[in-house]
Amino acid sequence: MFSVLSYGRLVARAVLGGLSQTDSRDYSLVTASCGFGKDFRKGILKKGMCYGDDACFVARHRSADVLGVADGVGGWRDYGVDPSQFSGTLMRTCERLVKEGRFVPSNPVGILTAGYCELLQNKVPLLGSSTACIVVLDRTSHRLHTANLGDSGFLVVRGGEVVHRSDEQQHYFNTPFQLSIAPPEAEGVVLSDSPDAADRTSFDVQLGDIILTATDGLFDNMPDYMILQELKKLKASNSNYESIQQTARSIAEQAHELAYDPTYMSPFAQFACDNGLNVRGGKPDDITVLLSIVAEYTD
Repeated sequence: MFSVLSYGRLVARAVLGGLSQTDSRDYSLVTASCGFGKDFRKGILKKGMCYGDDACFVARHRSADVLGVADGVGGWRDYGVDPSQFSGTLMRTCERLVKEGRFVPSNPVGILTAGYCELLQNKVPLLGSSTACIVVLDRTSHRLHTANLGDSGFLVVRGGEVVHRSDEQQHYFNTPFQLSIAPPEAEGVVLSDSPDAADRTSFDVQLGDIILTATDGLFDNMPDYMILQELKKLKASNSNYESIQQTARSIAEQAHELAYDPTYMSPFAQFACDNGLNVRGGKPDDITVLLSIVAEYTD
């Protein structure tokens, strides 16, 4: 794990180093996280990197930086199942696979597939469902490879504008694609998608690009223009790890407040209206935010 000082040096080089079309330097991600469980008023982490039923990880390997977020499906609670167990175990498994080097940077779906298969093969059955988004930065090629299953996702900001973003995957309103493990009697009844169904993208990034990876608790409560307003504060400052962490917290806190505003026309409420439902207000939900800046890699 890099020290805070090392993070600051990485970001300073990203911001001050300039861009080059023949850049032979390796890149890295400087990442801070923040989140809120909907049952908590403070950003308190459960065991591991979990906010409520959300889970996330940040992993480093010599060839790549890898991020992941997953949103446990809360409906399992009605059957006596803790939804955070599935999402948390999935993310911890993916993190371990990355740290062990058991992945190919250009194939984030492979990370998701391997992690899901391990869950399926557990001797102790693990029931549940979750969405998942995996983001991989290949250090040498400067390419970002992503896999998104469901309604978590990411966006890439350059020059104050969104230049790339994930596509949301929904079977129908408020029912995202998801990985699932159901008891034998419920197989074929519980919604379950294959990791191969994940939406995949690959594209080049530049030093100083901002990557925001989050669960739907953020995107359902904050439209892009609000997120960009917060990110402008980051670009305007002398960006170091502390400022990235502060901005991640500011975004998560604003989304959390809007989630409980009954008069606010949230993106979720607008989407509901588009589907013929009379809905207004924010959407109380778990919120997980991973905020990254593309920087020059140093050991």
